[in-house]
Amino acid sequence: MTVSDPAQSVGSLLPAADAKSAMGWMHTARFLTTAAQLHQLPTVEVPEIAFVGRSNAGKSSCINTLTQQKQLAFASKKPGRTQHINLFSLGRQNLTDAVLADLPGYGYAAVSRSDKMRWQQVMVNYLVHRESLTGIVLLCDPRLGITGLDEALLEVVRPRVEDGLKFLVLLTKADKLTRAEQTKALSIARLQTGGGEVRMFSALKKQGVDEAALLLWQWAHPEAQAAPDASA
Repeated sequence: MTVSDPAQSVGSLLPAADAKSAMGWMHTARFLTTAAQLHQLPTVEVPEIAFVGRSNAGKSSCINTLTQQKQLAFASKKPGRTQHINLFSLGRQNLTDAVLADLPGYGYAAVSRSDKMRWQQVMVNYLVHRESLTGIVLLCDPRLGITGLDEALLEVVRPRVEDGLKFLVLLTKADKLTRAEQTKALSIARLQTGGGEVRMFSALKKQGVDEAALLLWQWAHPEAQAAPDASA
């Protein structure tokens, strides 16, 4: 199965989005497929954006909040339950112009060592070899900061980021911190990620939701960003 790009024919005719239209676009997310291994995933010819993070970082809640759907991504009370790569297609009128990938969470102690190793290898294979991968959203609990496991993931994707892969760190559960603590957490995370893009996010308080949706829309529609310059 191949997911093709219906937007290729319209190119720069796509208008630049605002936060409201970006959220509307995110709301079109629908389940596409699930796979336990990289070779089981369909070939995708549209931009693909992956969500990664520790099992308790609030990844599923983030995806559900961005798409305004309560159960699109499986949010379990037992971290580590998601063992597959889940793909969701985005686009209006049954047209797919981007894909979201929900990767298995990592770092949960109750998961067996063999499962940890298997999931780790699947994730590495995906992050290194998935050709359609356009951007990565790393979810981190700001109370823990960028952990050793997160840093290991950053090292895996660093070569692709240097080659132009988009990358965003969302510090989830921002509602658990005071404003001063949020400012400190942002500064520390930016230092740890080498000055990369880091933002606060709260599924509960809807903090940072509009901004994140707009950024993902821009990642998926680079031709629309270039449209004003082309017309000028």
